[in-house]
Amino acid sequence: MFGLKLKKKKKAEKGLILANKAAKDGQGKAEAPQEGPSHQEGSGEDWISNNASTTPAPSVPLTRRSKLVTKIHDGEVKSQNYQIAITIIEARQLVGENIDPIVIIEIGDEKKQSTVKEGTNSPFYNENFVFDFIGPQLHLFDKIIKISVFHHKLIGSILIGSFKVDLGTVYNQPGHQFCDKWALLTDPGDIRTGAKGYLKCDISVTGKGDVLKTNPKISDAEEQIEKNLLIPQGFPSERPWARFSVRLYKAEGLPKMNSSIMANVTKAFVGDGKDLLDPFVEVSFAGQTGRTTVQKNCANPTWHEQVIFKEMFPPLCRRVKIQVWDEGSMNNVMLATHFIDLKKISNEQDGDKGEVPPSGLQGLPPVDPPDVTQIYPVPANIRPVLSKYRVEVLFWGVREMKKVQLLSVDRPQVLIECGGKGVKSCVIQSYKNNPNFSVQADTFEVELPENELLHPPLSICVVDWRAFGRSTLVGTYTVNCLKQFLCKSRDPPALISQVDGAQVGQDISDSLTATGPLQPLSSSQEPPTYHVYVDIEPPPTVVPDSAQVQQASLVDIPDSSLNLEPELKSAAPKPPKDEKTEDARKPSQRSTKRKKRTIADESAENVIDWWSKYYASLKKAQKAKESNPNEKKGYTETKTDQVVVDVEDGPKKKDKMLKKQHKEGEIPNLAVLQIYDGDLESEFNNFEDWVKTFELFRGKSMEEDQGLDGDRVIGKFKGSFCIYKSPEDFNTEDGGQLRIQQGIPPNYPVKVLIRVYIVAAFNLSPADSDGKSDPYVVIRLGKTEIKDREKYIPKQLNPVFGRSFEIQATFPKESLLSILIYDHDMIGTDDLIGETKIDLENRFYSKHRAICGLQSQYETEGYNAWRDTSKPTEILTKLCKDNKLDGPYFRPGKIHIGNRVFSGKTSFTEEDADEIVESYEHLALKVLHSWEDIPEVGCRLVPEHIETRPLYHKDKPGMEQGRLQMWVDMFPKDMPQPGPPVDISPRQPKGYELRVIIWNTEDVILEDENIFTGQKSSDIYVKGWIKGLEDDKQETDVHYNSLTGEGNFNWRFLFPFHYLPAEKQLVITKRENIFSLEKTECKTPAVLVLQVWDFERLSSDDFLGSLEMNLNSFPRAAKSAKACDLSKFENASEESKISIFQQKRVRGWWPFAKSKELTGKVEAEFHLVTAEEAKKHPVGKARKEPEPLAKPNRPNTSFSWLMNPFKCLYHLIWKNYKKYIIIGFILIILIIFLVLFIYTLPGAISRRIVVGS
Repeated sequence: MFGLKLKKKKKAEKGLILANKAAKDGQGKAEAPQEGPSHQEGSGEDWISNNASTTPAPSVPLTRRSKLVTKIHDGEVKSQNYQIAITIIEARQLVGENIDPIVIIEIGDEKKQSTVKEGTNSPFYNENFVFDFIGPQLHLFDKIIKISVFHHKLIGSILIGSFKVDLGTVYNQPGHQFCDKWALLTDPGDIRTGAKGYLKCDISVTGKGDVLKTNPKISDAEEQIEKNLLIPQGFPSERPWARFSVRLYKAEGLPKMNSSIMANVTKAFVGDGKDLLDPFVEVSFAGQTGRTTVQKNCANPTWHEQVIFKEMFPPLCRRVKIQVWDEGSMNNVMLATHFIDLKKISNEQDGDKGEVPPSGLQGLPPVDPPDVTQIYPVPANIRPVLSKYRVEVLFWGVREMKKVQLLSVDRPQVLIECGGKGVKSCVIQSYKNNPNFSVQADTFEVELPENELLHPPLSICVVDWRAFGRSTLVGTYTVNCLKQFLCKSRDPPALISQVDGAQVGQDISDSLTATGPLQPLSSSQEPPTYHVYVDIEPPPTVVPDSAQVQQASLVDIPDSSLNLEPELKSAAPKPPKDEKTEDARKPSQRSTKRKKRTIADESAENVIDWWSKYYASLKKAQKAKESNPNEKKGYTETKTDQVVVDVEDGPKKKDKMLKKQHKEGEIPNLAVLQIYDGDLESEFNNFEDWVKTFELFRGKSMEEDQGLDGDRVIGKFKGSFCIYKSPEDFNTEDGGQLRIQQGIPPNYPVKVLIRVYIVAAFNLSPADSDGKSDPYVVIRLGKTEIKDREKYIPKQLNPVFGRSFEIQATFPKESLLSILIYDHDMIGTDDLIGETKIDLENRFYSKHRAICGLQSQYETEGYNAWRDTSKPTEILTKLCKDNKLDGPYFRPGKIHIGNRVFSGKTSFTEEDADEIVESYEHLALKVLHSWEDIPEVGCRLVPEHIETRPLYHKDKPGMEQGRLQMWVDMFPKDMPQPGPPVDISPRQPKGYELRVIIWNTEDVILEDENIFTGQKSSDIYVKGWIKGLEDDKQETDVHYNSLTGEGNFNWRFLFPFHYLPAEKQLVITKRENIFSLEKTECKTPAVLVLQVWDFERLSSDDFLGSLEMNLNSFPRAAKSAKACDLSKFENASEESKISIFQQKRVRGWWPFAKSKELTGKVEAEFHLVTAEEAKKHPVGKARKEPEPLAKPNRPNTSFSWLMNPFKCLYHLIWKNYKKYIIIGFILIILIIFLVLFIYTLPGAISRRIVVGS
């Protein structure tokens, strides 16, 4: 028996008393005990006994001691693969002075550690760690994730703080992850001092089939940590320390272990008076383990002991594990295990004593078994009503066929069966040459119930015809629900009839309105019009500032997309010609050519390129999620047929918005693209608008094989079904064409040019022993394989590839595109990290037009140049023709499609000339973006996009091994050839040199005390470096014996570095250690660290204070030392901060701080130059040539006593004690005179007496 008691340490009154409420019978396999401190106390305090104790195992005689009857709950035996991914991003507010923090992660017996960051309390890591586990969910989810931060030392690192959470808590979170959360670091051995710091990290636990949501990583220096702690939803942000007491009373019915051979020998010599069992109990909770004493030779032991754990309340670990062990001479034997769920422990203060109500299966009334010899008729009232249905089958082709009975599939055939009826496809003569069927469709009739729920399943069977007329079963698929293939109406969807273009053009020229819904109108009544007014003039494009790309909270200005507002209006007459002329003369109209962009400041010295659009799209997507998390991205849906956008005051309003944007530092209105969090198929229903893909399985599905269906997939069948009631007249098809064939493209081979763009990968699974990977891209399509092995990226889990590949392919033979990410190895074969596959054929023929995404703006050159082979007007014309729509007809300011009129600007002014150019491309593009609003035939067209595809590995089925950002463009060879590929090469970092001059210091605290005079002083020097480039630390010389905290240096530091202005990241390339063969590239914020130290000769130097400045955003300097204040520096607003990449040169006073206290002030000057400027105009380090600095004018007391001993005597002794020295010297002379006088006086007297006598 046992009980569990909890007391909060911060409250003086009686704490909460918890008892086990739902302990159940059970014994299970135990895992290795967790390492942790053991606590034992007596049972002198009050306790509450638990009436629901564990039921002991039945004392059945056992044949052997080593084998125990184990009992495990159903569902817990099955082992599964799980992957724990932990990303350590950064830490802040770590306690300690001048520490070198290192993070150590422990899960069970596995341990991994980060790199060491030197001399900082706010280290930045951005390192990823992956742990793989295989086992039952019951055992896995009780493992503890322990993240500890240590101050690194060569011998004996010092713990700063730690954080613990069990895997079950993480798995129960939304998405099975904590993302961008701050873990509170504490020290269980020092619970009175509070938090030891905060660690920002991502923790995720994924099993097979789990999909992680990707979130963009954005660092915010002003982030409120306390509001984003790593705790489950509903937990308080402040959790007090508590004491968890587990009281252990006794055990009953333990196996006596008296049935083995050794036990019988013992009985013969000793007797049967003792039990061969030495039990003890081990309790594990939150990574800590405690145990009771051992009761010798006792099968019914009594302990009356308690085990106490110290942990924060509520804890982040869900269960307490209690195990009963038998102590042995060689090793201990586990007898039983029980888990206590803390959520089921009751509270005595609520009147619940922790009793478990009796439960069990209630008896059911007996039912007589049916008589198998008797036939029972079906009652007429429940017999389903049958009707004759026609089933039309589309046979498109088969794909990805694997070998059957060691032979490849060559002549497949598909058999369709439903309700005893069926149809066969034609036989594919050569699967390798053409996997499509020559006969596309067929039909059969079958009697089906009118009730859709009673429909029988439809089976798809694929056989392979081999030599001598033999057929071999390849695979099958069963469609259990036919509802998705039912056609409600026999007639095809009504389409707008296409009429003579000349006649329609004449009608439109007479009246620029189109009729609405077909209805009788009187001669005097004008038909209602359906207008869509579109403002297609985008605001002027500006160069993106680096701050505008990375800021966390940004507001988008209105773009030129359709702003659909439901508003009904009456019929609009034809606008007068004067009004058109007036509109054409507006100076704010935009040319079809891209305007020249001016650089606003030097922070964006890079030219606007594709990456500018990428980062602007990232920020816009995140802003959309934050502002409207439940709103579907796209254009607003309206129920009315008329959508009007007022464009009268558009330019003025946009100018105001742009001004406001520049003031607030918001996103510039660059052309953007759509970034999907998943693959493109999930956004467009797998592109199954024209054909379905059915996976063919082999063998019989077993219950234990669930989740492993991927091993049973032997191929795929592409086709579709159309089921409807059989008409009386069978000759109603249009020209003999079945209904299912309408809109289906011909399946003859098509030659296509394919361009694959690989942007970046995220959270790749590490393939090397050091927790990193060297990824590169491999493209496979048919027999073509492209290995980009030479362009591998060393030591990266989040590589930016920026690669494009071009492949010639023939559909359907080469339609499955595979993108693989490999790990480059110097020795041995390369390891596969993960792969993703894309069915290009489904995209190519889809009505969503996935061959090339529609761009948001139409431009003829520049970073957003139109890349499709067809212009928007040509695409719009083809869509109208394919869907049998009337139009499009282009009129000045209007586009007519059927009974709809789209209005917008079509007249533009050339940039270099004042000529007015008529262009319908902008308006046509906006019509394409709103194509889904076209009734009956409209659908959403694929925009310019980047899809994020999960990567999988065959050895870890269903578990993501990372994600890949990419997109694919396809161009038919019978169309005009496209332009050059989009250049997505990664931006190269730009070289800079930061020149820091340390002029003076003031008010530096004085650490040393003169043993002679008692006067305080410090030997001051300043140390500086850029975070991440600690190998380039630089120091000033020492200002000795500063008596007032003043230091004079005139010393120059030179810090060369590489920087990406658009990303606001410092690019560091260096070897991790001396054994590394390749350099690792990482990106960190650009932070300058300055420290002031006290020089010591016989011991280590004393740290006095530090100053950390983010070079992108740091407070302005004070003009004088008196005006320099620590509170102003720490509480500076974002608007008042400056960037060295904008100012280029600043000088002033900044404060040094230690433990949030002012410890000094420094006068410094920062000058940022590019690498090219640094070569043209070099300067020397320290005070050296070229451009040497003058020596500082230091006081005479500034010297080293070791190098100048006489000067030290003068300043320390003579200057302070010269009066006493002179007086002492005079006294010494007088004393010597007196001594000599006294010494010579007797002799002189004697001589005088003798001579005188």
